[in-house]
Amino acid sequence: MNANLEALLGKGLILANGEDWERHRKVVHPAFNHDKLKAMSVVMAECVESMTQRWQSQIQQAANSQVELELSREMSELTTDVITRSAFGSSYEEGKEVFLAQKELQELAFSSSLDVPALVFLRKLPIIRGNTRVDQLVEKSRSMLMQIIEGRLANIGGEAGYGGDLLGLMLEARALEKEGNGLILSTQEIIDECKTFFFAGQDTTANHLTWTMFLLSSNAQWQDKLRKEVMTVCGDATPTHEMANKLKLVNMVLLESLRLYSPVVIIRRIAGSDIDLGHIKIPKGTVLSIPIANIHRDKDVWGPDADEFNPARFENGVSKAASYPNALLSFSQGPRACIGQTFALLESQIAIAMILQRFKFRLSARYVHAPMEAITLRPRFGLPIILRNIHG
Repeated sequence: MNANLEALLGKGLILANGEDWERHRKVVHPAFNHDKLKAMSVVMAECVESMTQRWQSQIQQAANSQVELELSREMSELTTDVITRSAFGSSYEEGKEVFLAQKELQELAFSSSLDVPALVFLRKLPIIRGNTRVDQLVEKSRSMLMQIIEGRLANIGGEAGYGGDLLGLMLEARALEKEGNGLILSTQEIIDECKTFFFAGQDTTANHLTWTMFLLSSNAQWQDKLRKEVMTVCGDATPTHEMANKLKLVNMVLLESLRLYSPVVIIRRIAGSDIDLGHIKIPKGTVLSIPIANIHRDKDVWGPDADEFNPARFENGVSKAASYPNALLSFSQGPRACIGQTFALLESQIAIAMILQRFKFRLSARYVHAPMEAITLRPRFGLPIILRNIHG
């Protein structure tokens, strides 16, 4: 598995360890501070606005004032747009080319898939290097990212400076380290982090949004509750970072969606030293598999309704939703927890809020419930929903 990931990502934050991991995290972490997230929320809303305008236009042209859309594809396009603008900003068009190549690489690397529940942690994937198309895509990603970086460095003297996007922040951090004789992030490491940002943030958020829309399409009462909250907090205004933080019910549903349909169904850790865990001795180097999908539906952890959709369990926060405070594992826990989890949840909050402001939706009769693990947990046959405008 790691060989496939390394071919895709190089040694970005996901695969780095020890001092390398600490160095990478130190450079990337500022991209997710409060002020940066506030600025990124505007970009997120612009991307959602573009998508919803397209939907509204399709509905207006439909004879019966409603359309059937395949939501998983729509959400994938949305999150690709958001992640590209957040990573590359002014270099958006070139960045999108890079990420489309990365997306094809992901599909080639993880082309086999299994139904859930399945012993996915026992599956071994073939190493993808040596495939001509794979090698072409790897080189295309590397060379285009190098061109973007060189172009950005050539324009440092301009008004935009390094740029306020993820790439600009990494280049600026590297320049400051160079001046202070700190640990410099190499150009190759910056390239690897750009790839990692896309891998970690695009497909996961797309499927989180897809499953959330499935749950709201299946539970009209909760859809109405959330719409009422959104209209109370936001009215017809575009949701801001501050508004998103006030959407308690929206957040509860997003957390319940993560619990029932976690995009990442399993994580692995390697013991860095010999550990005594109760009566169990774990030798250094042991690979530990954490089956998130199973833990998230464990009745001993979540109660007798663990298989049911019940966002109210999160009314008092994540730490009190289960019998253990760290039971929700979609973003992992501890020092190696997902650095972009606040970014991902903010993106989902804004997207769901803006959709609820504008549309009512229900499952299409063509929907077949078949969760499938292929990189992330997704609906095997997509998510067809019937959508209509709330106004006009």
